[in-house]
Amino acid sequence: MGRVVELDNRGLEPPEPMMRILDALETMGDGDTLVARNDRQPMFLYPELEERGYAHRTEPMDGGGYRITVWKAGKERP
Repeated sequence: MGRVVELDNRGLEPPEPMMRILDALETMGDGDTLVARNDRQPMFLYPELEERGYAHRTEPMDGGGYRITVWKAGKERP
């Protein structure tokens, strides 16, 4: 089991949340998981993740916004 990297992107304007997520992925190992909180659903992020070999799940959060969980595709789903 790897580490969990958390990012709070709320209050940031696009494309900064997406750029922060992609930058964080470059520092992660295969067993690590990224959990990001965004104000908006990051539609342009999903193709980038898939192209780089990552799987993802997006869930609405109570009170607004979205929680995006990202992990290396083919690894156990967090």
